[in-house]
Amino acid sequence: MAGELIAGRYELEELVGSGGMSTVYRAHDRLLERKVALKILHRRFNDDDEYVERFRREARAVAQLAHPNIVTVIDRGEDAGRQFIVFEYVEGDDLKQLIDRVGPLPIDQVVELGQQIAAALAFAHERGIVHRDVKPQNVLLNEEGRAKVTDFGIARSLDVEHGVTQTGTVLGTSNYIAPEQAAGQPIDDRSDVYSFGVVLYELLTGTVPFDGESFVAVALQHINEPAPSVLQGRADTPPRLARLVDAMLEKDHGARPSMDEVGAELGAVDAPETRDRTVVISRPAQRGRRRRRAWPLVVAALGVLLLAGAVAGLLLPDSDKGNPAAPGAIRLQAVGAVDPRGDGEHDDEISNATDRNGDTYWTTSRYYLPNGEFGKPGVGLTLDANRPPRALVIESETPGFTAEVRSGDRMLAPARQVGTRTTFELPQELDATSFLLWITNRGDNQAVRINEVRAR
Repeated sequence: MAGELIAGRYELEELVGSGGMSTVYRAHDRLLERKVALKILHRRFNDDDEYVERFRREARAVAQLAHPNIVTVIDRGEDAGRQFIVFEYVEGDDLKQLIDRVGPLPIDQVVELGQQIAAALAFAHERGIVHRDVKPQNVLLNEEGRAKVTDFGIARSLDVEHGVTQTGTVLGTSNYIAPEQAAGQPIDDRSDVYSFGVVLYELLTGTVPFDGESFVAVALQHINEPAPSVLQGRADTPPRLARLVDAMLEKDHGARPSMDEVGAELGAVDAPETRDRTVVISRPAQRGRRRRRAWPLVVAALGVLLLAGAVAGLLLPDSDKGNPAAPGAIRLQAVGAVDPRGDGEHDDEISNATDRNGDTYWTTSRYYLPNGEFGKPGVGLTLDANRPPRALVIESETPGFTAEVRSGDRMLAPARQVGTRTTFELPQELDATSFLLWITNRGDNQAVRINEVRAR
């Protein structure tokens, strides 16, 4: 296949990986003069309309995910009856290769890479896409050391007949599989949180929490056995980071934090800084030779868990109930500023409060009255959600102000002092999707800054 030209544009250079559904090549894009990764559906599936549609659906799904920490889809097409997807080519190791090479990573690098991975997965969850196969092999590191999440193939190729709801079949990688996924139960964005917790555990300790000789043995440990504390394998892990990993590895998926909360907690971890970061993140390219890499773009259904023999009845029900779509994260958008006097509260910065970037902010005007007064009842930020949340999480670099949460004339969360990160719990029976974050006292601040508001 090397040297073959696909769609009159992509010249195949080297096979870099092959899986059950497709093969991946490094290729040269003659039109734009750059390297790309070309994923081609196996020939035996070309006449199967269902597989072809799954392959196309993967391209459509990942094309939605324009994010700096997600491998980008460049093109999709058909050549001589063969379906293909073109991805950006990332020149670097994956996290598994890095762990195998250097062992446990310095804590500050675990935190930094973890924030990047969490941001990518939260972005996907917000768009209703669950990865379902989060593992170190599916995180590439580019030449600058930036993490790039890849292989969303399983995420969009699971369906009633061929996905986790098929009697006796589970897709995923056993060392990182969530308990509910191993048990053939419906999965959602919190299943990715569990798998990512295993990845963080491995980055910190160099090992996975559960291991065994077979897919079944490992899957049953995920289902039945409590995960060991990361402190057992890495005693210098900051307590806040250890508690986060423990929470991510909860058996009850409802008890796990959201991916948004994981990212926020990683950002709050006080990690010691490593002096030499380049030694761990990348190694010099070898001159004069081509290095083959295990490419993690391939759909990797590395384990099939069968309800037969000794494990009959343990993991899946006999009847197929279907796999409901994962709800994904709640989408929240800041839409306006409320000022009783109408002289404005930096309306041009409103979107900063929900842009998922903690370095930007919406700020009130400056006030110089004593005792934190505004000289009016207060000022506020209006927010819209796509569905009712359970809580609003406020992040601010100006702690000490007082705020409450309202919806119309209804008080949802009473006034309280806001710190750098404060959660306003909302009524469980809430059906509202429009909110007012109403600031009644600015504390010792001349102006209040809201860096981020998140819904969960």
